[in-house]
Amino acid sequence: MNELASHPPSARSGRFLKDHLFVAVCLLAAGLCIAVLGVLLASIITQGIEHLDTHLLMNPPSRKPEKAGIYPAMIGTIYICLVCAVSAIPLGVGTAILLEEFKPRQKTLARLHGFVQLNITNLAGVPSVVYGILGMTAFVEVFKVMGSPGDPVWTLGTPENWYYLQLPFGRGVLAGGLTLMLVVLPIIIISSQEALRAVPNSLRQGALALGATRLQMVWGTTLPAAVPGIMTGTILAMSRAIGEAAPILIIAGVVYITFTPEHLMDDFTAMPLQIYDWASRPQESFHQVAASGIMVLMAILLTFNAAAVMIRQKFQR
Repeated sequence: MNELASHPPSARSGRFLKDHLFVAVCLLAAGLCIAVLGVLLASIITQGIEHLDTHLLMNPPSRKPEKAGIYPAMIGTIYICLVCAVSAIPLGVGTAILLEEFKPRQKTLARLHGFVQLNITNLAGVPSVVYGILGMTAFVEVFKVMGSPGDPVWTLGTPENWYYLQLPFGRGVLAGGLTLMLVVLPIIIISSQEALRAVPNSLRQGALALGATRLQMVWGTTLPAAVPGIMTGTILAMSRAIGEAAPILIIAGVVYITFTPEHLMDDFTAMPLQIYDWASRPQESFHQVAASGIMVLMAILLTFNAAAVMIRQKFQR
């Protein structure tokens, strides 16, 4: 009370005015963003609702807009996103646990830890097309040390089998999914580290005081408490992966595909590539089909996000 009384009424009213002005600016910025998003969604729905039917969902692309479908691209997108999630989430969370929960105490190793942390932070801002070139070198060609993709040095099964694998991988589903893994891996690592840092140290100290090892403490106490935050970062990472076009274009190399992949080495296309192909054509009818494809892509994205949110809510309870 004495501190408040020491300030004149004009100073207090000035602070209150700045506070209200800041809140008004924040509300205005949020309102503008929502308004722009609403206009974009309304435009997409208006253009694409006419072509959004079972024919679009169950048929391959065509040179005629009234017969064009998105089924091969939709299946290809689901496949590469599943490969990306299965590879990126365990690797990203494990790396975050190693960097955050098992920090080295030796001076030399601590410097190495800081160097790795700095590079992971920098990798989060690298353009996705760079990851596409890296994926082409690492996964498609395997650094050109194991022959060419058209002449593999090792195979498992035959191309007619669903479990067919080869080295080098070639321009298949596996190479595309692993390339997307490179794109989202820094995001998952950084968000997982932030979630682990948010866990109170008292939980760690209590587990260690009861005789738990560091591994038992992480697996039974720290990691379950950090899962909601980890899932939030995973949602953001997969939302980025499902809409990436540049790295997939470098890996796939083709856009017009009328079949669905039968195994991980098979050729594929993705929905962002198919939508770009339709949007780049001069016919207005193809632009409407592209809008329908955007609606389908958003529905798949919301489905993935809803599944992740349900898992997060379960662990929060």
